[in-house]
Amino acid sequence: MDSLSYRTIFANVKTVQKNWLVVDAKGLPLGRLASQIARLIQGKHKVDYSPQVNCGDHVIVINTDLIKLTGKKWTNKVYVRHTGYPGGQRFTTPREVMKSKSSTILVEMAVRRMLPKNRLRRPQFFNMHLFAGVEHKYQDKNPVAYQIEI
Repeated sequence: MDSLSYRTIFANVKTVQKNWLVVDAKGLPLGRLASQIARLIQGKHKVDYSPQVNCGDHVIVINTDLIKLTGKKWTNKVYVRHTGYPGGQRFTTPREVMKSKSSTILVEMAVRRMLPKNRLRRPQFFNMHLFAGVEHKYQDKNPVAYQIEI
């Protein structure tokens, strides 16, 4: 029995293979969609996943304006932020966010909060590309359609 046959191979920056995936968010619940996207951009679906390396795929999310929130979450869910000043706590609902900003903000906030809070968070987050409609600018990358399992 050769002891070298049991060597674990970790991915590094030179050996990582990054693919381009397209996810259609039409009619999908926000939380379940965000958790699957976070899994893809971290690379946890790959065999050679290494937690210390940015080995996730590039994920293009289309139709973010057609996401679904179940129950009364459009009005009852509250996003809290603080301005940094005394009494600066601000509250918004998903409906207010959709009116005031682009529809991609809800998916962006959900995925960002599901990523690990470490140095890889920003590079992994930049592997996600969000678009409100069907059209996107990454056709030249030959992205593969990916079906989210819910």
